[in-house]
Amino acid sequence: MAYISPKAKVLSGSISNEVVVLGPSIINEGTIIEPFVVIGHPIRAKLMNMRNRTNLNELMSENSNGAVIGKECIIRSNVIIYEDVEVGNNVETGHNALIRERTKIGSGTRIGSGVIIDGETVIGSNVSVQSMVYIPRGTVIEDNVFLGPNVVITNDKYPPSKRLDGVRIRRNAVIGANSTLIAGIEIGENAVVAAGSVVTKDVPPGVVVAGVPARPIYLVDEFVRKRVTYEKSETP
Repeated sequence: MAYISPKAKVLSGSISNEVVVLGPSIINEGTIIEPFVVIGHPIRAKLMNMRNRTNLNELMSENSNGAVIGKECIIRSNVIIYEDVEVGNNVETGHNALIRERTKIGSGTRIGSGVIIDGETVIGSNVSVQSMVYIPRGTVIEDNVFLGPNVVITNDKYPPSKRLDGVRIRRNAVIGANSTLIAGIEIGENAVVAAGSVVTKDVPPGVVVAGVPARPIYLVDEFVRKRVTYEKSETP
């Protein structure tokens, strides 16, 4: 059965019977929440104080700051969204995604199945995060970015260390499947990272890089030309 916190504000009628909504969470109009979703999950430090306690849903709810889910979103089954998360309008997730605390996601963004967003992250609008991407704390992803499947972003250059450096991905950048971005780098606006690359240095705006370690191979205009030619060749 569902558990809806008495403090929650649920404005949508499309909520499954198996959903858990904790704390003063807000779910706005037109949003679909599929079964086995948790909204407003409290952080670990709060959970540690709940050991050997009964009525866990009530305790979690009392200790949660809640999350905000915008209008017309689709949150698919088995997604966990922690407290202090803000999700914009028309955001869509795949199944089994994890969105940790203090993350902000802009409107129109797509979060694929199995994605892990490890908290304290800013993701802009109209971003496409494909399945199984890992996004650690401190990452900033600007509008209209594409992250291919299995991209791994890091924030610890010499793990395990006490210094974490987030990665910033500027507007309209494309990160190909299975790429790894090393802590502290910046991917410039309109830049492209080819599939399977390991990026250890900043990528200038409008440049395509490839390889291990990734190096510039041409400008983004050439990438766009190749893409247009490829798309036309696939047209019947």
